[in-house]
Amino acid sequence: MSFLLRVELPDVPGSLGRLATRIGEAGGDIEAIEIVEKRDDVAVDDVLLELVPGTMPDTIVSACHATPGVRVLWISRYAAGGQLFLDLEAVEELTASPTQAINRLVDLLPVTFRADWAARVHRSDGIMHATDAAPAELPFVEVVRSQRAQRAEIDGDDNNVYAAVDLSDGEVVLLGRRGGPEFLDSELARVGHLAALAVGIARP
Repeated sequence: MSFLLRVELPDVPGSLGRLATRIGEAGGDIEAIEIVEKRDDVAVDDVLLELVPGTMPDTIVSACHATPGVRVLWISRYAAGGQLFLDLEAVEELTASPTQAINRLVDLLPVTFRADWAARVHRSDGIMHATDAAPAELPFVEVVRSQRAQRAEIDGDDNNVYAAVDLSDGEVVLLGRRGGPEFLDSELARVGHLAALAVGIARP
């Protein structure tokens, strides 16, 4: 079973190597690593790994915390296969069929940003397109005009962590993670950039 581990670690030479050694010793086989964000001498990385049979996720978390300066932000099962889907791959998918670029964006955002679901929501018409795991009903969420994407909250929902992405023309894309982690500023910037590309590609 694949697991996705999000960790915060010192942005110094050798830090990732030490972490990888601890994970390997604890029974984790690293398949891929992506740097999600860098700030103030700290890096946030997503680590895709396979666990040796019999190894528990808690063992991996303990091994990470035993590494100086490392903090586990999130660990969960990862069902998107044995690799991380990168932004460039998403752009290639969007350009393959320009007329379907917006709906394809919705399909691609969960796997690109390790979220559980995404949905395209119209101000008046409700959900226009959604991935299979999306809630059956979702409200329209206003996005601050100066931003393309932002964190969002929906009244009565304490289970999902949301990002809202403006598509203009009274439409947004909602991206959800069950239980977390929070969307980082760098992720919001990337989501907004991909959304702007999709809108541009879809225009005749």
